[in-house]
Amino acid sequence: MNVTIRRMTTADLDAVEAIEQATFAVPWSRESFRQELERNVAARYLVAETGGQVAGYAGAWVILDESHITNIAVAEEFRGRGIGRKLTEALLQYLSNLGAVYATLEVRVSNERAQNLYKSLGFVSVGKRKRYYEDNQEDAFLMVCEHMPAAQEDFEEAETVREAAPPEPDAEGTES
Repeated sequence: MNVTIRRMTTADLDAVEAIEQATFAVPWSRESFRQELERNVAARYLVAETGGQVAGYAGAWVILDESHITNIAVAEEFRGRGIGRKLTEALLQYLSNLGAVYATLEVRVSNERAQNLYKSLGFVSVGKRKRYYEDNQEDAFLMVCEHMPAAQEDFEEAETVREAAPPEPDAEGTES
């Protein structure tokens, strides 16, 4: 199966909302995702696409060298095909490229499948958040990954900010 991972756009919101609604007991709204894309400068979201269809998505917030994964979901018909792993690996690479030195997330105590994926990618459980989930008061494990992939030196995106180089001195030693 050919899977492409790319930045989420507002054109993806219908598909993302459908996956979100089918996956989570207390889903985010389409408007929440729109706000994340358009107004939250700390937010970055990816989608996995196969055959022209959005098969899953993942998102995180990045503030300085910290990142927090907000959500990862794969449409039911695409589960068990490695898409969740590809999305999570791509998200960790993206976060590293943005300067994050670690990533955190919460996962339901009962979601062993997700926990096993995260553990295989270097996450470790560092604590438990009591009654974290609104729908059934289930606890969540707080997991952290401190072994991020190396940042890609050639990474750049539209939001990339570069410091201006100091002006070059001209032949007479004055700045031009």
